[in-house]
Amino acid sequence: MDTEMKSFSITPVEAGSLVTPKGFSAAGIHTGVKRYRLDLGVIYCEVPASSAAVYTLNKVQAAPIKITKDSIAQEGKLQAVIVNSGNANACTGKRGIEDAYTMRKETAEIFEIPEHYVAVSSTGVIGEFLQIDKIINGIKKIKALTQVKFDAAERFNEAILTTDTINKRACFQTTIDGKTITFGGAAKGSGMIHPNMATMLAFLTTDANIEPEWLQKALNQVIDVTFNRITVDGDTSTNDTVVVMASGLANNVTLTDAHPEWDRFIVALKTTCEQLAKKIARDGEGATKLIEVQVKGALNDEDAGKVAKSIVGSDLVKSAIYGTDANWGRIICATGYSGANINPDTIDISIGGIQTLKDGMPIPFSEEEATQYLATENIMIYVDLHLGDGFGKAWGCDLTYDYVRINAGYRT
Repeated sequence: MDTEMKSFSITPVEAGSLVTPKGFSAAGIHTGVKRYRLDLGVIYCEVPASSAAVYTLNKVQAAPIKITKDSIAQEGKLQAVIVNSGNANACTGKRGIEDAYTMRKETAEIFEIPEHYVAVSSTGVIGEFLQIDKIINGIKKIKALTQVKFDAAERFNEAILTTDTINKRACFQTTIDGKTITFGGAAKGSGMIHPNMATMLAFLTTDANIEPEWLQKALNQVIDVTFNRITVDGDTSTNDTVVVMASGLANNVTLTDAHPEWDRFIVALKTTCEQLAKKIARDGEGATKLIEVQVKGALNDEDAGKVAKSIVGSDLVKSAIYGTDANWGRIICATGYSGANINPDTIDISIGGIQTLKDGMPIPFSEEEATQYLATENIMIYVDLHLGDGFGKAWGCDLTYDYVRINAGYRT
């Protein structure tokens, strides 16, 4: 049974953030890489934390990804993540690698931890060298800011943004072995968003007690149904990274898939990732609406996911929703080319609560009612394939004139 179908008590912490789990602090600072906004952030854990990560599938990968892979590979432990925005440090050759290693080295020195306990991440313009002197100066000042708890997480969140219009955070709690387990997270992403992964960075923290091997397995399990189910524009970037750190300070029994509450851990991690993924989709460049597609009745969950991603990724569907046009023909078209097993004669489609297709045939509906629904900010599309028990979801946004305006002048 899909863990999503099981009933667990996963509680949102409205004021929570990535520093809510035990052991974590954060900070953000302005170094001058960007003209006015904060542009360097750090997450710090007071103990070596079990860590795991997933990365972009783009074959062109930025220098920071190579350094983070190297760090995690050594022990599966991290104590700090240093992140700059405004410059992706991608396609920068040998100097880019050296600059990323310098960021790792300087962060390790200031926090007095081994170099391989530091992960490095960057986001911004591709193909330009880092202003490494400014970043080094920022790193030397940032440790003191981690002692400031009031707005530390918000400052970190702001420091990692590029074209984003909002900070993206999430926090949830559950109980394992009678201990309160907290999950926090922050993310950035607005354009170049497409499975697998996107031009997105996400950083997750938890105080659960879990070894790196099992944390990696848990992250791999949830990533496909969360961050890999969002799309804005069909582009996959060079820097995409999700890092999760587990301090173990909740003192639960060490988690593995043999633990009786393993599924509870998975659902809590998935819930945190899904919340961040949806916020990225809603903040798509120029977007005015969040689109969620739910597909049921597929032969399996994989097929359901294919259909959901195909629909939410269709430029024609996205444009129709922007224009409040209930053009279900574009939805059935995207279903047909998804690569999933379908039977055209058994498909039902609904836009919100308005059914437009039954058993592959159109049915009458109120165009006025559909237009009113599509004028709202959160759009649901439901598809039932009537072939099996497979279920899947995906998220995206409408495609607007502003998307072109933003990306036509991204470097200027």
